[in-house]
Amino acid sequence: MKLSEEKKAILATILCLLFMIVGFILEKSGVRFYPLIFVTAIFFGGYKQTKEGILDTLENKHLNVDLLMALAAIGACIIGNWFEGAMLTFIFCLSGALEEYTTNKSKKEIASLMNMQPDTAYLLDESGKTTEVTVTQLQIGDLLLVPKGARIPIDGTLVKCSSTIDESAITGESVPVEKGIDAPLFGGTINLGEALAMTVSKTSENTLFAKIIRLVDEAQNTPSKTASFIEKLENTYVKIVLIAIPMMILIPYLFLGWSWSESFYRGMVLLVVASPCALVASATPATLAAISNGARNGVLFKGGVYLENLASLKAIAFDKTGTLTRGTPVVTDAIFLKNKEEALTILLAMERHSTHPLAQAILLRFEDEVTVDYSQIEVKNIVGFGMETTIGSTTWRVGKGAFNEQTILNNDLELKIEQLQNEGKTVIYLFQDQELIAYFGLLDVPKPEAKRVIKYFKQAGIQTTMITGDHKKTALAIAAELGVDDVYANCLPEDKTILIKKQKETYGVNVMVGDGINDAPALANAAIGVAMGEGTDIAMDVADMVLMQNDLEKLQMSHLLSKKLKRIVTQNIIFSAGIIVLLILSNFFQLINLPLGVIGHEGSTILVILNGLRMLQTIPIEKSQAMSFSSQTTELI
Repeated sequence: MKLSEEKKAILATILCLLFMIVGFILEKSGVRFYPLIFVTAIFFGGYKQTKEGILDTLENKHLNVDLLMALAAIGACIIGNWFEGAMLTFIFCLSGALEEYTTNKSKKEIASLMNMQPDTAYLLDESGKTTEVTVTQLQIGDLLLVPKGARIPIDGTLVKCSSTIDESAITGESVPVEKGIDAPLFGGTINLGEALAMTVSKTSENTLFAKIIRLVDEAQNTPSKTASFIEKLENTYVKIVLIAIPMMILIPYLFLGWSWSESFYRGMVLLVVASPCALVASATPATLAAISNGARNGVLFKGGVYLENLASLKAIAFDKTGTLTRGTPVVTDAIFLKNKEEALTILLAMERHSTHPLAQAILLRFEDEVTVDYSQIEVKNIVGFGMETTIGSTTWRVGKGAFNEQTILNNDLELKIEQLQNEGKTVIYLFQDQELIAYFGLLDVPKPEAKRVIKYFKQAGIQTTMITGDHKKTALAIAAELGVDDVYANCLPEDKTILIKKQKETYGVNVMVGDGINDAPALANAAIGVAMGEGTDIAMDVADMVLMQNDLEKLQMSHLLSKKLKRIVTQNIIFSAGIIVLLILSNFFQLINLPLGVIGHEGSTILVILNGLRMLQTIPIEKSQAMSFSSQTTELI
């Protein structure tokens, strides 16, 4: 059976420990060949790191800490400190195994995602018979059967029956989603309802699931700025240490009166304590853990650099429709002046003939309140105005106010309608002949969490901006409700890009959050572009971060995650650098021996790695129970 790298590292650590203990017992017992046992321990514990260090040096011309540890162990053996050499190798091997474990744990989301991808699917033919085929054979347009409890094999569209789908693997949201006919389905999610039929909309390599795996994999192989800087520093630092060791041996021996044995011993101790193992491990394990945490909670970072930069955020800009708002209008005000029951029945009968979003909003709001069926009426569409129908001798019209200019409204009514318009709402009128019977205010209302997220960023001292192509009145109404600092309305894609570039010049690190094709240029030009997962593919492709669930609180969580990462990496760097300085000074003044140097140095490395593992903890977001006016509906008669 082939062992994983993690298991090999653990096995090597255990063997090193066992031989070290046996060697110690034999040494105390006076057995002559005990050095051979210690050499065996050093071989098992140090073979992998030494081999990697030599190969890295030869292939990349890059010196690393692995070589320093190998030289220190050899040096300890040369001066007869066999046990110290074995102990150094054991603790170094232990820290390596722990780092391997950290890396694997941080990358487990990729492995679990890959395991969630079904290998086969049930292809339906015209006669209703199923054939089991591999997912890679599927073509766009194929009809599939997904049994109850099975994973959906590929991205597609639901064509028969409704069902409940567990999308937690994609969005990080544990609550199942109800799906109706024509709803999108994603490969890797689970069908919790009865068996369903679906058509394939994407090939296996282009599914959302495949894209997630690629993004997480790329992110975890793209180091942060801090990790890249430390990696570059490692090569130079190791060269300095290798130059300092001969000086540490010769200067005290020649000028300070130390014996050759003491000078050489102190040189070997310096070789151990000056190695930057803990410093090298300060950033990478923590960054990998943070990216893994984000993936588990439905946030994809396309590189550690974007996660790291998010902590320095100074300005954030949001698209309005579909980002700050739900993306579809809802009826916020419904005022019936007379004959509510009849008016509502005829209104819904007319709106059923339209696919306009405003008509769908009215249907959604009042569908359950109507019992009489007027579905057989003939409705005429008046382009640019609305619809009309004639029932008996009465003509009914629904649409804009200009639809029935003969109707004269009293001042009080005009003021009320004007108030709705000033709030950014679209007003729809229902006329019976020349008389206004009812009017409705519709608005694309903010998402429930939008106000809380805006408040969070403002409290953090970050400039908030809304950039939208919508009308100024509507934009101002939404901005006032959410408390956004700046508003830019009537913006074309190029206008959004110019504004984002100016923000980047002014603030340095800025974020653009959007979901549409028109947001793509702005996303690409921001320091960090954030795409909503339910948006367009092009927005997701050019963005640096993707919120797989259209939940803005995930953006708040990401900012908190980034700030925590910055704190932990800073702690690690200060701690590891401080320990190195302390150990070097203690060695120069002959206050520590080789075993204490080994414990201090390698112990600090282990503590740094364990501190980085804290990034795997989920960051909770407190949810407010406050209700905004936009989530309520006013209905008067």
